[in-house]
Amino acid sequence: MNWNANRADRRSTARVAASKGVAFSKSPVLAVNVPNWRSRLVLFVLFAAFAVLAAKALWLQGMSSQFLQKQGKSRYERTLELPATRGKITDRNGAVLASSLPVKAVWAIPEDLLNNPPEKITALARLLEMPESELRRKLDSDRTFVYLKRQVEMPVIAEIEKLKIEGLDTRKEYKRFYPQGEVMTHLVGFTNVEDVGQEGIELFHQKALMGVPGSRRVIKDRLGHIAEDLGMFREPHQGKDLTLSVDSKLQYIAFTSVKNAVEKFNAQAGGAVVLDVETGEVLAMANYPTYNPNDRSKLTGAQLRNRVITDTFEPGSTIKPVTVALGLETRRITPDTVFDLNPGYMVVTGKRIRDTHNYGVRNVGGIIQKSSNIGVVKISQMIPAQEMWEMYTKLGYGQAPRFGFPGATAGRVRPWKSWKPIEYANMAFGHGLSVSLLQMARSYMIFARNGDIIPLSFLKMDEKPVGQQVISPKTAAQVRTMLESVVSPEGTASKAQVPGYRIGGKTGTAEKIVNGRYSRTDNIGYFVGIAPMSKPRFIIAVMIDNPRGALRTGGSVAAPTAADLAANALRAANVPPDSSITDIIIPEEPVEESIDGA
Repeated sequence: MNWNANRADRRSTARVAASKGVAFSKSPVLAVNVPNWRSRLVLFVLFAAFAVLAAKALWLQGMSSQFLQKQGKSRYERTLELPATRGKITDRNGAVLASSLPVKAVWAIPEDLLNNPPEKITALARLLEMPESELRRKLDSDRTFVYLKRQVEMPVIAEIEKLKIEGLDTRKEYKRFYPQGEVMTHLVGFTNVEDVGQEGIELFHQKALMGVPGSRRVIKDRLGHIAEDLGMFREPHQGKDLTLSVDSKLQYIAFTSVKNAVEKFNAQAGGAVVLDVETGEVLAMANYPTYNPNDRSKLTGAQLRNRVITDTFEPGSTIKPVTVALGLETRRITPDTVFDLNPGYMVVTGKRIRDTHNYGVRNVGGIIQKSSNIGVVKISQMIPAQEMWEMYTKLGYGQAPRFGFPGATAGRVRPWKSWKPIEYANMAFGHGLSVSLLQMARSYMIFARNGDIIPLSFLKMDEKPVGQQVISPKTAAQVRTMLESVVSPEGTASKAQVPGYRIGGKTGTAEKIVNGRYSRTDNIGYFVGIAPMSKPRFIIAVMIDNPRGALRTGGSVAAPTAADLAANALRAANVPPDSSITDIIIPEEPVEESIDGA
């Protein structure tokens, strides 16, 4: 009631003032009845607010300018990587084995790309060779960046660009191409989608091949398009080209020979290696089964294995020439030393060691020619175990390989002090130790090179390496004569003969260990040879893993494979014939070493 009365009084006062000519602005109605302290408080608050804003502006412009500039750059400035071109890999004659082709990665901003008409997304899925459902699944993401497909070839990129799809962009990269395909893949290897080596030479020489990528700074808009180029930040350094020791022609010959043998003898796998006697260069290294490095969608572990260097096996009879060489070198025997091999077996600490046949009385050359276990064991019994172990060590058995190749295995040779008599006897004919095919091939250098051994190389050599003398040239020549007798109608490797050329070598057959026991059904056949014998040029080693059928020994499966390889390799290398014999003689029942290595 009082409030209404006061209001009526003010109206009355205002009417009186108006009637007396008082201005509207001076009207009592407009009088502010607010205490002075409140107006001062409001003024102070406003002043304090402006002071805070001024201090904040000073802080941002002065103390925090570098931080703000950095944050701003992170939102619009980008550093683009300029990939370096990976170095080429060529064979010793310049044939390209691996090269990089320019391709692009297709990426998108999901939110923007989904705003395109459905028919464009359908066309994009078709060009990327993926179901539209998979493409939409990739786009159904909260991320602001997603790869749709890597390593898309340039003709496809051109078709994609014609669609003019918003939110879609590409990034330059490279794709590795291998012209030799499955023939060379276990040697060259391959790279992954990031252009990083995964196997073979590509892996071992990754650092040299990849080079150093460069970079440049740009400003991008919200859609990821380059709005301004700020210039080069770092120049890319291209990868180094590599020239391998391998010869493409010899590699194809080796691969074809192994493949044909695996199929012919219904074997599980096979491998072969060809070494240059003078330089130690690896001229060929083939494996089967294999795979196409340009299409690895169906790659399996069995295809991937480089059996020549990663698989170890008991060398069997191929190691017998090493035992004989040590006996000759230490003058405990001569080539004419005679041993009584009757009655075809012998007993060592209660264990029986057999030959395939009773070879009667034979000299050292005859022991090698017929591959007699008994004869080699009797020779080993004349040699201290420590000397034999030292011989194995010099040849690289059981030692970490330095081949310049990933995955090379050391094999296994136990310390000589732990050898029991029966174990030493077994080692003499290739049981109880393990080596790789490449190690076995290299050890035959001492016979082909007049007693010294040299390092192996997968890169082309400019200079001949210096060798380490293991046996004398005289001993090497004596063993070469024995090895040549093995590749004769009377020897175990009669099927390794090559018309027009003198060939020497040694067969071997070893049972595989399955579940900790020697298998009576699974075995590996080998042959390691030298060609031609008048002036050794190549060392050729062949392995046929687990042949199925009547022919299972090294003399039956590996020797003929090596003969085929050697014949074609010698002709391809223009090595002149060193024998007048053009018609080889293979007996109807050739001499065979037994499955247990005899």
